[in-house]
Amino acid sequence: MLSYDVTVSTADIVAATTFNNVFIKLVGEDGESERKWLINFKGAAVSKFTVHCSESIGKLVLIELDKQGLLIFPEDSWFPSKVEVKSPEGDVYVFPIYRWIDDNQVHRFREGTALRVFEDTHLLGRHSRERELKEREEDYRLTELQLKGLDDCEENWPDIDSIDRVFCCKKTDISEYVQDHWKEDSFFGYQFLNAVNPTMIRRCSALPGNLPVTDEMVFSGGQFRLEEEMQKGNIFLCDYKSLDGIKANTINGKQQYLMAPLVLLHKTPDDKLMPIAIQLKQIPAGDNPIFFPSDSEYDWLTAKIFVRSAEFSEHQLNAHLLRTHLLAEVFAVSLLRNVPMVHPLYKLLIPHTRYTLQINYLARRRLIAETGVFTEFSATGGEGMITFLKKSLSSVTYSSLCLPDNISERGLESVPNFYYRDDGLRLWSIINRFVQGVLSFYYKNDLEVKQDSELQKWIQDIYEHGFLSQKDTGELKAAVVRFVTMVVFTCSAQHSAVNGGQYDYGGWMPNNPITLQLPPPTTKGTTSEATMLKTLPDVNATVQGMATMWLLSKRSTDFVSLGQYPEEHFSEEIPFTFIKDFQAELRQLSAEIEARNVDLEIPYTYMDPGDIENSVAI
Repeated sequence: MLSYDVTVSTADIVAATTFNNVFIKLVGEDGESERKWLINFKGAAVSKFTVHCSESIGKLVLIELDKQGLLIFPEDSWFPSKVEVKSPEGDVYVFPIYRWIDDNQVHRFREGTALRVFEDTHLLGRHSRERELKEREEDYRLTELQLKGLDDCEENWPDIDSIDRVFCCKKTDISEYVQDHWKEDSFFGYQFLNAVNPTMIRRCSALPGNLPVTDEMVFSGGQFRLEEEMQKGNIFLCDYKSLDGIKANTINGKQQYLMAPLVLLHKTPDDKLMPIAIQLKQIPAGDNPIFFPSDSEYDWLTAKIFVRSAEFSEHQLNAHLLRTHLLAEVFAVSLLRNVPMVHPLYKLLIPHTRYTLQINYLARRRLIAETGVFTEFSATGGEGMITFLKKSLSSVTYSSLCLPDNISERGLESVPNFYYRDDGLRLWSIINRFVQGVLSFYYKNDLEVKQDSELQKWIQDIYEHGFLSQKDTGELKAAVVRFVTMVVFTCSAQHSAVNGGQYDYGGWMPNNPITLQLPPPTTKGTTSEATMLKTLPDVNATVQGMATMWLLSKRSTDFVSLGQYPEEHFSEEIPFTFIKDFQAELRQLSAEIEARNVDLEIPYTYMDPGDIENSVAI
């Protein structure tokens, strides 16, 4: 009689244990064991058992696990992390699991050594317990911010001080800075580079035909000429043309207003990015004035407020929801649908899908559903949201998701004080080296990549349902490395860049209005502090927006930073070496970012590896 030593590990998470009876069968190349009841198994962190076989069953290929309910616990979920088996020959086999087992069906798990080509046995599951935990954690906003009682007030803000009294409930160092500096042109320009949406700005080498500005309008002192400054690379443009024609929401029974502005900016000799012209609608007309810093205080401030409100919609729906959350969902679903658990691609990418399906489920139910916060209280809620998302999707290209290409296409390689770019490109290179190392261990040449049907199905599924372009990308080894780098970067670093600062820059509502209630001025000289207050969102829209941004900016209680892999899916030593090198490079970058930030008036932390979550999990 031969003995196989079996060690069953249960994950250290809430409610992971089970009181149900657990059974195991070992399957080898030369036979299989009897189905063994793990007597007295109570889901302890580590439980040891012995399985006896009359003869050797050869090299272990898989295990079968099933869980049968008791009368008093008919359905008691279980989250095993892994099973280790030591054979009579002294070989140790590791079977990674890391999933909920909710039913009484037989579940098969392959040995952890990464393999590539075999039948697809992986099913897309609900991860129901994870969803329950996330829902409980995020239930929710207004009470924590002490805003209860204001969420049904449909009145205008009477004065700025009233907004401040609500804002005082929760502040961060940066949100306080924003409150103090939101009216300043230099801070307005800075936000296009390093605030919550650094994806809009691009170098302007020729003025668009629908922005009829002249030297006299933007450089009245004669110190600069537009053509010369464009040739030097000192003129930049933010064009919100995707918002043109979007139907604005109705909130509290009142029509809202959403513009599609064009913003012209100038890099000054002291390396500040200063706005020099704002046109709030796309088509030049007599009732669509171009605003300049030389205009009256509230004309210019009102123009900037309309830009910041357009920026809220552009950021939340395009840069954030579409280009990180929804794309990450496409990557995750394709992985779960097409790639088996023992495939190296699955092992590499599964940490970067953690909680993504659950958080998107919550977003659909609480944020963009018919009664969701964005639907009810943002300018692009409802019908406008769907229209804008469709328009935004048409601009999603593969190159726009690859940061080096994106920076180059926007002409931003040499813009000073662009910390999103600097930190992001370093991160891209670190991730790329890690992915290159891991995939090169499993794929020795292009032919192996082409012959891997699971890999090809994963990529094809993304193209079909993610609506990307360049059909043949990913067929060769180097292209696969770049494509997987893009996936990891999007699910971790890019999401952090457009998510982490939401409350920092949006908590002070006048800097980031969720909606606006008056149309823009059609003639200059008609604005005042009173018209500004009537333009800003009502009290309830303000506090709902504040509370949501506070929630979305919060770190999860079970946060896992980029490069950390608590679930050991890999079994071979070499991938572990690459992971250690990856972690070391991330620590070095984190230390450099922390040292740089000491000297910055506004620290940039959203691309600090220690603050980046491994996945789109919030």
